[in-house]
Amino acid sequence: MTDLERINEKLQRQIDAQNARIDNTLTKIDMMLAELRDSRTEMRDRDNQRAAETRELQTRFYTKIDALDNKIDTLGKHVQNLTVAAIVGFSAVLVAVGGLVVATISK
Repeated sequence: MTDLERINEKLQRQIDAQNARIDNTLTKIDMMLAELRDSRTEMRDRDNQRAAETRELQTRFYTKIDALDNKIDTLGKHVQNLTVAAIVGFSAVLVAVGGLVVATISK
């Protein structure tokens, strides 16, 4: 084997080693890119899940607020009915007392 062949063989081994390192680096870069894609997908999924939970909480909140509004409306109607009943009762008492006074005076 001549000196030129030995040098050529040595250079070829160095080139092969460099190619192996390049392939290894490219494989690591591909793995890193895949992890980044997976991470982005996971973040998007978490964001979607949070948005769904927020919508659910808002729905429950507004449902409870609507129920509370209905209860307040119902309570207002009851108060109104009781007020009318109290006025009618007070009027009946006044009429009865007035009747008694008139009956007592006319005797």
